[in-house]
Amino acid sequence: MYRYFIQPQLNKFTNSLVGYEMLIRKYDDERWRLPQNFAAIPVDEQISLLKKTAHRIGLKVDSISFNLNRRQFIDPHMEEALIDVQHEIFPVKLIIEVTEEESDRLVSEEKLLASCRRYADNGVQISLDDVGSGRNTYENIKPLLKYADEIKFAMQNFRNENKECKIVEQLQFWKKIANQYHIRLVVEGTESAEEDQLLDDLDLPYRQGYFYGKPHLVKLE
Repeated sequence: MYRYFIQPQLNKFTNSLVGYEMLIRKYDDERWRLPQNFAAIPVDEQISLLKKTAHRIGLKVDSISFNLNRRQFIDPHMEEALIDVQHEIFPVKLIIEVTEEESDRLVSEEKLLASCRRYADNGVQISLDDVGSGRNTYENIKPLLKYADEIKFAMQNFRNENKECKIVEQLQFWKKIANQYHIRLVVEGTESAEEDQLLDDLDLPYRQGYFYGKPHLVKLE
């Protein structure tokens, strides 16, 4: 059995809840776990569950975010289904967070941009996840930025790689990019009052992380 957990995203400076990120989990051995293979979850099952969850929480927020790797992002069946979801849940905004996995290197830039155009033409917003981490350098994601509504910076990625000393410099850089392209910069992985204050000092309003709320199960019954 699959269900979505949701984690709040907020604007700290207006003290408002702006959206939820939806994180799919599988109930196995009497506990909720991260699925081992997201691609193995049937598209129709994901979409049905997404719609049910969106209708349950949509009145509370302006947007809901949904993760796809690049192969899923360009899949015609997934693309058509998510455009249908956006039409159904309007005026709530559906945001696709585009992640990257090792096998995504086989996805061509041409196909990515074509899918970006179709999503954008149908009101689906695009978020580029984990900017500044792994292969998500500015040069590698630059072609996608003209279609993006949002970029996300994950502080936990830098902590996990013992690169905390680079967080401030990277946040300043990506804030400049977000301003240049007139898009949102969401900082995720905020876990302490010190990090919360750091984001205040850098004038970055959009936040997500355990400090503001852990993912919790959406009950559909």
